[in-house]
Amino acid sequence: MRRGGAATRPSLARDTGLSKPTVGQALLDLEQDGLVRPAGRTSSGPGRTAVLYEADPAAGHVLGIDIGRGRLRLAVADLAGTVVAKVDEPNRCRSASALVRTVHDLATGVVAQAGMTLSDVVKTVVGSPGVPDRGGRMLHLAPNLPGWGRRGLLDELEAVLGPGLLVENDANLAAVGERDQGAARGVDVFVCVNVGTGIGMGIVVDGQLFRGAHGAAGEVGYLPYGWTDTDSEGWTPSTPGILEQAAAANSVVKLAKEHGVRNASSAREVFQLARQGDACARAVVEQEATKLAFLVASVSAVIDPELVLLVGGIGSNTDLLIDPLEKAVREISPLSPRIAPGELGEDAVLTGAIATALRAAQDIVFDRRGENLVTQRSGVNA
Repeated sequence: MRRGGAATRPSLARDTGLSKPTVGQALLDLEQDGLVRPAGRTSSGPGRTAVLYEADPAAGHVLGIDIGRGRLRLAVADLAGTVVAKVDEPNRCRSASALVRTVHDLATGVVAQAGMTLSDVVKTVVGSPGVPDRGGRMLHLAPNLPGWGRRGLLDELEAVLGPGLLVENDANLAAVGERDQGAARGVDVFVCVNVGTGIGMGIVVDGQLFRGAHGAAGEVGYLPYGWTDTDSEGWTPSTPGILEQAAAANSVVKLAKEHGVRNASSAREVFQLARQGDACARAVVEQEATKLAFLVASVSAVIDPELVLLVGGIGSNTDLLIDPLEKAVREISPLSPRIAPGELGEDAVLTGAIATALRAAQDIVFDRRGENLVTQRSGVNA
């Protein structure tokens, strides 16, 4: 039923090779256990109808969490992927401990909105900047979140969010979300470039996430953009990479001030001024596009993607970025992949977190519990 949709007792008996009484009892057991539900009736001939059964999406729920430097987004979804509760709050935390507490409080609140507790959640997936280190139970390369790289952090998160927690890189989850429900549906080789407070990239090859040998594939913020001897002065692995320093949100604001753009304290405001026709702001946007062209050209030479998606607080401004970006790519490379905006906006990471959680939860809820019930029933009838 999960794979083929709603079905009747006769059709299930035919497909499984089990007797109709066995199937009927199994359906009764599954319905009583909350795994299936009646979904109407179907006609099998004059005056004859049969009950349709379907997997019950309310049999379990998952929790997706997007931890960003500026925002914290959480959502609860049923097993059909329908979001039943959601929260979006600013991230004002300035320490890892405060952030863990805040995430726990928001998670407790959002599941309460859905009428449950954290212990009722089947699977929780967190999207975060950085590279998860399963052995050290920590995140590497997350300089924009203070203290987020300390050893044991993943254990702290699991302690407040529940066992079986999965923490994944946020750009990877954005790519999963766009392939599952967004602009990359049906595309097998693409990259999802997330440009905002930082710069990251999710890579999908042959329909699967590509993480690399150490999970750091896509950490393109560390590309040596415009590298000179002086660029290395003062740089350490705990600071943002060279490309990230040149093209992420803070650099856009800094460049805007250098160009005389007034009343722009954020990258969002710079882009808004550019939309309104501010010539200085437009010049800043064109320079940003030139920097991102270096990234697109570099990635195209290595991966040869069919599609480059732009997402994130800066990347999502494709109405201003794509034309100068495509022009700049053509000027520096013979490789010109299709460049397009993501379709999920600020929900890309959250959508990917939910999609990832659902794959695990459906197996946990339906396959394992369902198979156990059928096995028990078959044993009784044997």
